[in-house]
Amino acid sequence: MNLLQALKMGFSGIAGNKLRSILTMLGIIIGVAAVIVLVSLATGTTQSITDRISSMGSNLLTVNIRGRGNEGSLTQAEMNKWREEEGVQYLAPVINSSQEVKAGTESTSANLIGTTDDYLQMNSLKLATGRSLADMDMEGRTQVALIGSEIAETLYEGQEPLGQNIKISGNNFKVVGVMESAGSSMTGSNDTRVFIPYTTAQRLLKESRISQVNIGVSTAEQVEEVKAFLEGELLDKYGSEDYYNIFDQTELLSTLQETTAMMAVLVGGIAGISLVVGGIGIMNIMLVSVTERTREIGIRKAIGAKKRHILSQFLVESIVLSCVGGLIGVALGIGITKAAGALVESLNGNVSFTVVAIAFGFSAAIGIIFGVYPANKAASLNPIEALRYQ
Repeated sequence: MNLLQALKMGFSGIAGNKLRSILTMLGIIIGVAAVIVLVSLATGTTQSITDRISSMGSNLLTVNIRGRGNEGSLTQAEMNKWREEEGVQYLAPVINSSQEVKAGTESTSANLIGTTDDYLQMNSLKLATGRSLADMDMEGRTQVALIGSEIAETLYEGQEPLGQNIKISGNNFKVVGVMESAGSSMTGSNDTRVFIPYTTAQRLLKESRISQVNIGVSTAEQVEEVKAFLEGELLDKYGSEDYYNIFDQTELLSTLQETTAMMAVLVGGIAGISLVVGGIGIMNIMLVSVTERTREIGIRKAIGAKKRHILSQFLVESIVLSCVGGLIGVALGIGITKAAGALVESLNGNVSFTVVAIAFGFSAAIGIIFGVYPANKAASLNPIEALRYQ
């Protein structure tokens, strides 16, 4: 009996019990689809986040100072010295706070950031209209603000925001710029931010300390050099690394990629369990099929069928069940992934060929592994005893 005949007999055996075959394949279908959907969405979303971080450049450093009072603050003289260091392109103090902002009768929550124009440039944030924060705003502690596009729509719907007043913590600020829509990031929506001069933020929030500074390095090759300079300066000042932390954006990318790779493997493994369950289902049905067709096997052996013929027939049935289920699962998994990507903007709906190949290959392997025992049991039946079986 050649392969074509074995395939024909395998399909014939499956077609003879359509409902049972479909139910048997269901475990494989669900397993393959789950592996493709979960792994694709995990890796795709990771890639989206990685691309966002990479778009800001891998040459960003964040200095965080820990401690109280003067111990936890950087001075203007220190920041001016850092700014002069070779390789430092941008330097921006950052003061964060969540505040309710108002304009007329409208109000909304905003992420208030006290900083300089350097912060906007190093993070590739652009103005839609108006001007940015200027040095004179820092020196004069002027009460001016740049607002995100979502803030502008909420507070000034149908109006021109430029020149209007916005109330922050009970104080009036003049809107001098509106930011372009920048979407969401890991820290939330970029369009609900309000930027004011950091010196004004210090007075508004009664925060004299400067405990966070973002630094943009000219080139990625100079990051380590600048980082070493900063570590030397801070170690000289504090005498211990416990008082400060220098965060390198490349470290975030590396950590993120390692973590999400582990998560992708984990969710793929969890989904793969259903494939194993599906394989057990195939084995169970094939054993039932062997029992039901014992007399048929006896007749085939009596007229000359060899052990390998019986073995191949039942093994082919098992493989066909798993492969057909795998193909349906692949189609279902791709469809669900694409639909999820279309419905939720933050999800990446791209399916990797590697993921599909692994999922389908695993389903085919399941058919072979769990089909060997029933096929061997059928092939090993004694023809005389099989003919006697009722």
